[in-house]
Amino acid sequence: MWASTRSSAHKLAAAVALGAMIAASPARGADASKAPPLPALVAELAPDARIQGAGAFRFLGMSIYDGFYWSAVRGYSIAAPFALDLVYHRDLDGARIAERSAQEIEKLGYGSPAERERWARAMKAIFPTVGKGDRLTGVNVPSRGAAFFHNGKPIGEIVEPAFAQAFFGIWLDPRTSRPDFRSRLLGES
Repeated sequence: MWASTRSSAHKLAAAVALGAMIAASPARGADASKAPPLPALVAELAPDARIQGAGAFRFLGMSIYDGFYWSAVRGYSIAAPFALDLVYHRDLDGARIAERSAQEIEKLGYGSPAERERWARAMKAIFPTVGKGDRLTGVNVPSRGAAFFHNGKPIGEIVEPAFAQAFFGIWLDPRTSRPDFRSRLLGES
């Protein structure tokens, strides 16, 4: 009996370790050379933007989306226009996307509690529920804020530069919770 329990415990520990490795492993996935072209309205807001990098975002081993970073300049600068394009691999509720974004913004320390609450409400009002193959694109419009598109169509904007820095910081701030994904978006790995 003890051997069976010990064996089960080892199997469970191995499964947990494997799951942790899968969750933490860098997932290249998306290839910048296969990035879908930017929709015309997005390209107007980020003139001369070209693909800088791409990567697949995974959570607990599940593929969530492919990300593509478009900018006219190398690296990340909130002072330059750019687009962050996410192509989803699964269905996700828009309110949940907004909640998760708000949590990441708080972890990074952006904004006051009142600002973060206002931003969370605005994101919930804008972000749609997405399905497999849907595309959400956020565009940094310097000194203005962020504009959002769903499958190439405008869905709203948050006219507040501090929000744009906080929102895009989720993926592009050096303090992001996913530095591996950031590196791929910026074309560094």
